[in-house]
Amino acid sequence: MQKLIDLFYRLLDVLLIFLLSGMAVMVFVNVVLRYAFNSGLTVSDELARYFFVWVTFIGAVVAFREHGHMGVETLVAMFGRKGRVICMALSNILIIGVSAIFFWGTWKQFPINWSMSAPVTGLSMGFVYGIGFFTGAGCVIIALERLLRVVTGRITDEELAAFAGENMTIEHLSERS
Repeated sequence: MQKLIDLFYRLLDVLLIFLLSGMAVMVFVNVVLRYAFNSGLTVSDELARYFFVWVTFIGAVVAFREHGHMGVETLVAMFGRKGRVICMALSNILIIGVSAIFFWGTWKQFPINWSMSAPVTGLSMGFVYGIGFFTGAGCVIIALERLLRVVTGRITDEELAAFAGENMTIEHLSERS
């Protein structure tokens, strides 16, 4: 099961690379066309903005899995194992709540977004803002899995150290890849 999950996140990494590359190429080509040929691709500006939204929200899930988001590490690092476990449990409960609200807000807003079309491409705006479903659900699933392991006592010292911002050296990050 872990291999499937790792494969899924590898695919997300590839998707992020594709989206970021697409963004850079579209903007570069448009700049060259505007300055060298006094023309441009209107679709590239719009798609670059949409790719940016998708990179941001997909990247948020990937960063959450890797403990890459900002935290109050100075406070958490002062606690022992029991204090860190409590902080991790409370943090994940809060993340579950906020991510569920984010998912629910995307759900409530989706019919409105789906009915609106993008000005240039004509794509439904539901394709752009629907990424909130992925982000909300992804963060809830990750936080639920972490909370379950905290509650059942299966959380490792390495995970607690990562949660507290310790042992996050370049070597450690490259081992995780």
